[in-house]
Amino acid sequence: MTLNDIIAALGVVINGIPQALLALSVGFEAFPTSLGFLVGVIACLFLQSPIPISMQAETIALAGSMGRDKRERLSIIFWTGIIMAILGLTGLLSFIVGIAGDEIINAMMAGVGLILAKIAIDGIKINPQISGISTGVAIVIYFLSGRNLVYTIVVSVLVSSIYANIKKMDIGNKIVAEERKFRLRKPTMSTHILRGALALSCLTIGANIAFGNITASLGNGAANVDHLTIYSGIADSVSALFGGAPVESIISATGASDNPVNSGVLMMVILGLIMFLGLLPKLGKYVPGESIHGFLFVLGALVTVPTNAAVAFSGVSPDAAILSAITMTVTASTDPFFGLMAGIILKFILF
Repeated sequence: MTLNDIIAALGVVINGIPQALLALSVGFEAFPTSLGFLVGVIACLFLQSPIPISMQAETIALAGSMGRDKRERLSIIFWTGIIMAILGLTGLLSFIVGIAGDEIINAMMAGVGLILAKIAIDGIKINPQISGISTGVAIVIYFLSGRNLVYTIVVSVLVSSIYANIKKMDIGNKIVAEERKFRLRKPTMSTHILRGALALSCLTIGANIAFGNITASLGNGAANVDHLTIYSGIADSVSALFGGAPVESIISATGASDNPVNSGVLMMVILGLIMFLGLLPKLGKYVPGESIHGFLFVLGALVTVPTNAAVAFSGVSPDAAILSAITMTVTASTDPFFGLMAGIILKFILF
């Protein structure tokens, strides 16, 4: 373990805390989320995987918007984890990606970017002070820092939180006190929950491919997306089964450290301990959930949309452009599952 490994791990921890607070604001619990990180630690050590798992804003935001209450959100995450683990174990993930192709997968992810931007804009309408300051600061810092997402999230959250505390606003009113014990939360099933799980699974397919490969490539390594899909899926289901938040693949700076596996494991251990020791809800009394909206806007409108749309619309065929446009539009207006299905069906019609 080197100093570079430790610094990289701490940087990703700082990046994860505001997203963890977002998870608390939509009803997920911190204490049981430590189980998800435990799964990640064991899996990465056993498989020597350089791709850690952590709090992912896209999954948290989508689950929060699709689940109408806490039980639905937990059930959506649980079944998503089961679906993803099965896809990874059976190799069906590669089959689905092969059918869809890069254009459809990237168009779907671009649509998810629009969903994230809309969540931020809706937040500004509801709370123009905190969300507005967070978004304005995030955009400025993103460009001033050379498009560094870690600086973007840290500074935007810090500035909007300081403002909220100076103004003595009611912070953390959606975060309830947690009992530090594990209680089984029986998942339920309905057509709405099934739709949410399928939508989240489609998002996760795209995220695992994109984020997994990016993190591995930072250290000139290769990503085993099937392994990532298995252990991130198990982590989701175990966490949600006791009331915890999703723990998914992320773009992790630990991939660029001297020892990516050790650095990634250290990051997950630190975040897991923060969850286990009950420190996160205490932070939530000083950091408003709306402070994450600036990062969501930048991540959606300035990173996810242009990056994925560039690949989605890179084809020279007019039909390929139509295919990507329909996939992105349907995803943004409904959810990733319907977007992916619309793209695949139209692909068979046009090609």
